[in-house]
Amino acid sequence: MANYTTADIKALREKTGAGMLDVKKALDEAEGDQDKALEIIRVKGLKGLAKREGRSTSDGLVAAQVVDGAAGQTGVMIELNSETDFVAKAPKFIALADQVLQAATAAGTDEVDQVLAAPAGAEGSVKDAIDALSATLGERLQLRRVAVVKGEAVELYLHRTNKDLPPQVGVLVATDAKGAAVAHDVAMHIAAYSPIYLTKEDVPADTVAAERRIAEQAAREEGKPEQALPKIVEGRLTGFFKENVLLEQAFAKDPKQSVGKVVAASGGAVTGFARFRVGA
Repeated sequence: MANYTTADIKALREKTGAGMLDVKKALDEAEGDQDKALEIIRVKGLKGLAKREGRSTSDGLVAAQVVDGAAGQTGVMIELNSETDFVAKAPKFIALADQVLQAATAAGTDEVDQVLAAPAGAEGSVKDAIDALSATLGERLQLRRVAVVKGEAVELYLHRTNKDLPPQVGVLVATDAKGAAVAHDVAMHIAAYSPIYLTKEDVPADTVAAERRIAEQAAREEGKPEQALPKIVEGRLTGFFKENVLLEQAFAKDPKQSVGKVVAASGGAVTGFARFRVGA
């Protein structure tokens, strides 16, 4: 067991600003020698990470890819955040995003903690790679979320909200084989209209109940006749579905049709989707 105390850990944390686990690892490696541990922390680029933990990471990028498998395709998407758009467009940050994306794809999970623990080449884990670049760039970097979408076919759409920055919006759409014909248009629609649910059946029952309650209360406060309330409530609930459910939304390229009708006309089906927008 390494020869150091909690006071040694505290002192080294105060000197470097590194996290407790990183300090303990350095002291273990240095066998309790404070100077050697300090050098290890500096070499690994951990100095100052803890001091950046509270900073906001509202910029960054979305990265994604689709890979083929025996049963169809799998789309994997990540949102990697930075503090500023200056770092978001830095080549090293973009390279890190690709490294994280490859690790997430290999891990096959949408759990952020599991992706952070996944191996990422010579840097160790994904978390180690993120921490190392964070120290180099002097900004807090964060893997905010990961999505995995599977289907017979998966369409990927990435959108730049600013031509000088990497993609800020990403969409994955899973379809059956026939639905692939309209998947790209549906993906662009999702990017613009931000649906939350795929079908009405996907909306949680408590959410539907709350919307009914709100609609009824609002109608009563507006002085609507009691006998008209059921129809009014159903109308407003339909409006909620049209705003938040993908297949009920008016299709971006032809608002006279719903997305559901466009998909049905292709003879196919949309089976899942994910949408990320940086910071949203």
